[in-house]
Amino acid sequence: MASYSVDPAAPDEPYLAFWRERHLCTLTTLRPDGSPHVVPVGVTYDPDARLARVITNKSSTKVSHVLAAGSEGARVAVCQVAGRRWATLEGRAHVRTEPERIAEAERRYAERYERVPSPNPSRVVIEIQVERALGRG
Repeated sequence: MASYSVDPAAPDEPYLAFWRERHLCTLTTLRPDGSPHVVPVGVTYDPDARLARVITNKSSTKVSHVLAAGSEGARVAVCQVAGRRWATLEGRAHVRTEPERIAEAERRYAERYERVPSPNPSRVVIEIQVERALGRG
C-alpha cells in the first residue's frame, strides 16, 4: 500500500511548490451532528510555523463550526487537487481576530493568489495548526 504521508514541518519541494501555485481549495469542518461541511476557500501554507490560513467573514458557517469546538479548536482539513497531484493538511483550527494575524493572512493570500483581498471590516482568519500532511505534489 502506498504511503502519501508528508512531514508537515519539512515538506519536499514538489509538495511545497504545489502549495505555492494558485489553486482553489476546500475546507472541511464538522457540523454539530458530525456531518462534514465542505466549502471552497483560498488557503496558504506556512510549513515553518506549521500553519494553514483561511481568510473569511466572521459570520460564515465555517467560522461558527470552528468556534463551536471551543478552546481546543476544531478538527479540520484543507485540500487541493490538480490532475494527479493532491495535497491535504489536517489539524486543529482556531478563529483569530487580531489585526496583525489578519494582515499576515491577507499578505500571504495576496502572494499566492496574485490579488489583494477587498477590504472587509468583518474579516477574520481561520488558523489551522497543521498536525498531518498527505498528498502527492
